[in-house]
Amino acid sequence: MSKTILGAGLLVALALSATPASAQAMTCKLTFSSSSWSIFYKTTSGTGTVRCSNGSSLPVRISAKGGGLTVGKSKITNGFGEFANVQNIRDVLGSYASAEATAGAKKSAIGQAMTNGKVSLALSGKGKGWDLGVAFSKFTLEAR
Repeated sequence: MSKTILGAGLLVALALSATPASAQAMTCKLTFSSSSWSIFYKTTSGTGTVRCSNGSSLPVRISAKGGGLTVGKSKITNGFGEFANVQNIRDVLGSYASAEATAGAKKSAIGQAMTNGKVSLALSGKGKGWDLGVAFSKFTLEAR
């Protein structure tokens, strides 16, 4: 009888501790290329691919528009992003509030942190061009 109670208790504990696969956050990463220009108003466009830890992938189109104290023109060719709080690969789509700091002459670099309310995205990348400033923008990912 004690083995039966122990076995039943173990099954209940396993059932309570198991989280459905659909509720577990997965790791998703973005690789991208983009080009941008700015004179107070900043615009960016590009393409990329999101790949998640469950094996899914999604080609995306990137666009951003905004403004701030910024000037320059740059092209990022090996950009990288990492998402947090993703349940489904399509959660990464949509618009993110973005804050960006840029600096460079000949070699350009970006660093951005953004959120769309539920999903967060951190971007980094290096490329060519010249730019300097701080900007706030709406960064959008759409399925291609």
